[in-house]
Amino acid sequence: MKNNDYKWAFQNIGGATRVKIQSGEDLRHLGELDQKMWTILSCPTSGLEIDSKSLKYADTDADGKIHVNDIVNTANWLTNVVRDADTLLHSEDGIALSNINQDSEEGQQLYASAKQILANLKKEDEVITVADSSDSIAIFAQTQFNGDGIITEGSTADEDLQKTIAAAIAATGGSMDRSGAQGVNADQIEAFYTALNEYKAWQEAKPELPYGEDTDKGLELFCALNAKVKDFFLRSRLAAFNQDSTAALDVQVSRIEAISADNLTEKGDEIASYPLQRITGKAELDLNAPFNPAWASQFETLKAIAVDKKKKTLCEEEWNEIGAAFAAYTAWQGAKAGAAVESLGMECIEALLKADKKTALLELVEQDKALEAEANGIDAVDRLTHLYRDFYTLLKNYITLQDFYDPDQNVKAIFQAGTLVIDQRACHLTMLVTNPGAQAALAPVSGIYLIYCTCTSKQKPAPIEIVAAMTMGETGDLYVGKNAIFYDRNGLDYDAVITKIIDNPISIKQAFWSPYRRLAKWAEDLINKRAAEKDAKMMSETTAKLQEKPAVGADGKPQAAMPFDIAKFAGIFAAIGMALGMIGTALVALGKGLSGLTWWQYILIFVVIILLISGPSMIMAWLKLRKRNIAPILNANGWAVNAASIVNIRFGATLTDQVNFPIVKIKDPFAEKGLAPWKRWCIGIACALVVCCGLWLGNIGGMLGSEKLRSPLPCFNKPAEEVVIEEAAVEEVPVAEEVPAEETAE
Repeated sequence: MKNNDYKWAFQNIGGATRVKIQSGEDLRHLGELDQKMWTILSCPTSGLEIDSKSLKYADTDADGKIHVNDIVNTANWLTNVVRDADTLLHSEDGIALSNINQDSEEGQQLYASAKQILANLKKEDEVITVADSSDSIAIFAQTQFNGDGIITEGSTADEDLQKTIAAAIAATGGSMDRSGAQGVNADQIEAFYTALNEYKAWQEAKPELPYGEDTDKGLELFCALNAKVKDFFLRSRLAAFNQDSTAALDVQVSRIEAISADNLTEKGDEIASYPLQRITGKAELDLNAPFNPAWASQFETLKAIAVDKKKKTLCEEEWNEIGAAFAAYTAWQGAKAGAAVESLGMECIEALLKADKKTALLELVEQDKALEAEANGIDAVDRLTHLYRDFYTLLKNYITLQDFYDPDQNVKAIFQAGTLVIDQRACHLTMLVTNPGAQAALAPVSGIYLIYCTCTSKQKPAPIEIVAAMTMGETGDLYVGKNAIFYDRNGLDYDAVITKIIDNPISIKQAFWSPYRRLAKWAEDLINKRAAEKDAKMMSETTAKLQEKPAVGADGKPQAAMPFDIAKFAGIFAAIGMALGMIGTALVALGKGLSGLTWWQYILIFVVIILLISGPSMIMAWLKLRKRNIAPILNANGWAVNAASIVNIRFGATLTDQVNFPIVKIKDPFAEKGLAPWKRWCIGIACALVVCCGLWLGNIGGMLGSEKLRSPLPCFNKPAEEVVIEEAAVEEVPVAEEVPAEETAE
């Protein structure tokens, strides 16, 4: 159960409240800190800008991930073996021997091992560094035993034992000793002597050779020819069974004719497929008759080794007898044992078995193992020096992400891989990509403009994948395939090429212009599309007309083309005229509406139009820029981020450096020559006067209702005709007077 009595300090980092680790006492109480307050809950042990051995030592359960429990266990171990825990926050490269806590048994062992390391290195320092504890070869170079259970030739002064160790290394491959030399362990010594005895027993069981010194050669040739000889005997028996099949079973002339025009030395496989000898129906090889050229040389050599020179033919039973003669020898070869020591030679093997140094070698191994505890203590010292230097750095990037949000731009987080220089900008927020699939799924959620690159260097065997955040500037010149340079944290440069871009807002300024860029791109694409369509249509019609045959009438003569009928196009011209009239009317109405406005109202209308176009884009960009978060990118790389890690507008400006050129007054001799300023002013004024004059002569004043600005040209200044609507004459129809009913009756 966590103790909530401990008083923690807090700080605001990255727009959030986080715990502040400021003393060794904080490290002692890390186990009491509520995990909900930790920024990170898990991170990988690879791909980070921190010593990989330090990460390995911090991964106490060796599962490839550093979890909260690993951090707590490491902190508890360090505060137990270090006397002044506050020094852990200094991240020093070496620890003073006096700072090792000897009040505990583990501290005493660490102190003794550290003293032993310095003694082996012949140093009298009172501080042991990472370099001292890491160089195991130098530490154990002058030691006879080092506790790893491996003995080398330097483990003994006995020449016979040294020779035996060398032979065992040669036979088994050996193992690398802590001193850097090759040696052997107990299992390899046992295997070595077992192989010696087995090989000697196998050699003693060697059967009598059927053909003397030529037995191995004869066996090799027999195995190579056996299938071909049996094929010949089977073909011969089939031919004897059916004489009509002899020609089919023999080599066919057509097959030879098919290759006769080629270089036959290149047709060895084809020739080797022909029968060993001509098929006659007799199931025997004529030793004096010609053999297939592809097999003749081998058969002649075997015949000289295994066939009686007086024989003129060889039947199948006699061939099988030759094979049977090799049976015992073949079985002995198949039972071969102890092959690992065969290269030593039989004489050396017998000498080693006679000397029998096995027991002496195993005793040396036991003497070496007796120092195992001391050697393990040396490994513990290496763990201490690495974590003493790197644990606080890991902690700052784990609990608070303090290094990432540090105002000093020279301080980098352990996940920042280097700097990408592209498009006159330097992107400092770059990370290695360890899981491209997860990046594709999670990175867009970050709200950051991301550039994915493949980076190659001649000094590295394989390319690396990085993702860089672009947090300042424009996006106009960024595209897939663009080349750049990437510098890792060690200064090594890589050739980088963009492979993917995740588009998100970069700045308010970029969002302001984005609608106009999209409109321009849409118009450009539309024009290109229409131009391509027109070009294709024109080419198609031209090709069709060139290929079209003239129409022929009933009399066989070409028909004349139809005359142009203007009546068909009258409707089109009328529609165009109506459209132009409507547009003109709309423009006149707009002009009348604008004519009554003052100068500041024109400015206000212009601002409103701009805001209507760019406002929504800017508002959306502002909302997204405030919520940019690196957590999804880290999660895609295997981190477990427990708190939002915001990259707001102000902080984002520090993650990308833009080019800043000084003002240069020296003229460029190759610059394009333009007009002098006074000439440009004159041309501008003249153009404005021409426009105003054209509007005046075109009676724009009359359209706007101004009598003073009416055009002097009669053709443009005719008064508008009044349309008189005549009232239709209405005839008066007399209405008959109503006669009373009584008078009517009279």
